[in-house]
Amino acid sequence: MIKKIAFIGLVVSLLVLFVPGGPAAGSPPAVTASSVDVNFPASLTFHVTASSDFNITGVRLHFIVDRMSHAQIVSEIPIQVTPAKSVTAEWLWDMRMSGGMPPGSSIDYWWTVSDAGGGTLETVPARVYIEDDRYDWQQVTRGNVTLYWYEGDGDFAGQLLDAVDAALSRLAANTGAALEDPVRLYIYASSADLRGSMIFPQEWTGGVAFTEYGVVTIGIPPDAGGLAWGTRAIAHELTHLVVHQVTFNPYNSLPTWLDEGISMSAEGELDDQFVNVLADAISNDSLISVRSLASPFSAYTYEALLSYAESFEVVTYLIDTYGRDSMLELLNTFAQGSGYDEALTGVYGLNMDSLNTAWQASLEGAAVP
Repeated sequence: MIKKIAFIGLVVSLLVLFVPGGPAAGSPPAVTASSVDVNFPASLTFHVTASSDFNITGVRLHFIVDRMSHAQIVSEIPIQVTPAKSVTAEWLWDMRMSGGMPPGSSIDYWWTVSDAGGGTLETVPARVYIEDDRYDWQQVTRGNVTLYWYEGDGDFAGQLLDAVDAALSRLAANTGAALEDPVRLYIYASSADLRGSMIFPQEWTGGVAFTEYGVVTIGIPPDAGGLAWGTRAIAHELTHLVVHQVTFNPYNSLPTWLDEGISMSAEGELDDQFVNVLADAISNDSLISVRSLASPFSAYTYEALLSYAESFEVVTYLIDTYGRDSMLELLNTFAQGSGYDEALTGVYGLNMDSLNTAWQASLEGAAVP
């Protein structure tokens, strides 16, 4: 569905540069219409109409994506126009080329227009919100969390928010980490609906944490089976947002096993599918090393399940052995941009190899390298 956000007749303060001996002064450039077509999730189309007493020779679009960043990045798009006293221009942002933006995100944008008389106009920034308007969303806020949903009653939403509270409590008890900024959860009524909100989604996608935007999107049917799975999914993806907020830095990210292990522990006990895969790997002496788990996990199902199960066990080992305060210290150390081995050694006196030896030794029947 196309949604148009327009502001017509916008005329703002401007700067006119006069060139000595140049053309006589006239009315400066003016933007008379500006709008954005939001075709979620595929594209944004920016439109502008401008006029002047002189031929307009330059039109530029500027925009800033509202997300967590260490530097404000302004994108600038020069748009080719045929010089005339009145011009209309547009620019299409094809999300298939750059990756999509989640519902609840926003962009600040403005225009610069220049003419042959030396006049230049820079408009006041406007904001366009990216929303999935295929559905009639309801919303409710509790603390720093706003939940959006479109199928299911208020009790359904309340149970999801209860799951949020339980996950945040469990996370605080295990790591001391807590939400620092507001976040938004978008609950789709099915995984298929969720995938319709994404650019090139994987067929198995059930939930996504857009950590830079403070947004989680999850497909949860409003029934008993959906709730049973959905409460765990909420705990997992929400924890990714919290950990990202707590450790955000311009130098380094977390090892994958730590990021995923903390999110797995926020869900509660391991599901049987993870327990069975872990038991099989222990009996066959085929556990993946902690150092290998620092990299992105395999796309193959068995290896991926084992990677998540081991990450849960490694994080559980650290929390049970050294306590909550040490885990919080580890997260704070990573927030300073520390390397993987340096952070572990500073807090626990273990690098990833010695941690691998220690946690495997703690598993009954585990093979120790």
